Amino acid sequence: MRELRTPLSEKAVRELRAGDTVYLTGEVVTGRDEMHMRAVEYARGGKPIPEGLENSILFHCGPIMVKEGGRWRTVAAGPTTSSRMDLLGPEMIKRFGIRAVIGKGGMSEKVGDAMREAGCVYLAAVGGTAVSIAESVVEVQGAEWEDLGMAEAMWILKVERMGPLTVAMDSEGGSLYDNVRKRLIRDV
Repeated sequence: MRELRTPLSEKAVRELRAGDTVYLTGEVVTGRDEMHMRAVEYARGGKPIPEGLENSILFHCGPIMVKEGGRWRTVAAGPTTSSRMDLLGPEMIKRFGIRAVIGKGGMSEKVGDAMREAGCVYLAAVGGTAVSIAESVVEVQGAEWEDLGMAEAMWILKVERMGPLTVAMDSEGGSLYDNVRKRLIRDV
């Protein structure tokens, strides 16, 4: 088990291996389909990108938030299926220096290639853990692109011991998903 603090250095990320269990403390940003599309569109067009995106931990999540006393609170923050972001994943990782992607279900080989090139890992979160993950959020530090809607906006979260998360795809090409596929093919 590894306790990691954000921001993560490339060196720290490259030391992680598929199968490692990690807990994160620090800043994490959320992003789903619409956020990915807007971030890439803005970057390609030379428009400013939210500060929290560079060298971030990108959580594929559409959180449920409530406003209490003028401040946002995270009610639920479960992982969403990451393969939905496969098309823009490589560009997001390379352009913004994403150090880790959190989600469920894994990502494509092209995303894995970008992870190897940039020094990024895929951290698998267990589906159905939205409330327990939300409990690790100690502060909502901000939101960008709220016009996209609650689930699609980019939320900047301060987390404490978010996890357990499993390194499912590492920066050296190790992949728990590939291991399972190979075993299935071998056993068929």
